[in-house]
Amino acid sequence: MINRDFLQQHYLFKTVEVAIQDIEGEERAPFVQKEIKRIGVCPDQTHLRIYFEHQNFFAIPLNAEVIIESDNWTATDRLGNLKYIIRRVRVS
Repeated sequence: MINRDFLQQHYLFKTVEVAIQDIEGEERAPFVQKEIKRIGVCPDQTHLRIYFEHQNFFAIPLNAEVIIESDNWTATDRLGNLKYIIRRVRVS
């Protein structure tokens, strides 16, 4: 289950790398560097929207399984067969 408060505390207004991949790992989209601008629930209350610009977002089912490891946050949507990955970029 997605914890919106955790995402807002750890990733909002931060530079991250994001990717959407299939569960099997066969279709691997490249990670893209973005800044998360806003996090909110969609109007039908089924998905969490993560906005990168005013209109650009991706939507993750609220019932997705979440794993948090170090700076990586991964939500797995078994029904859609997709993984949504957000990893924080550390500035040195």
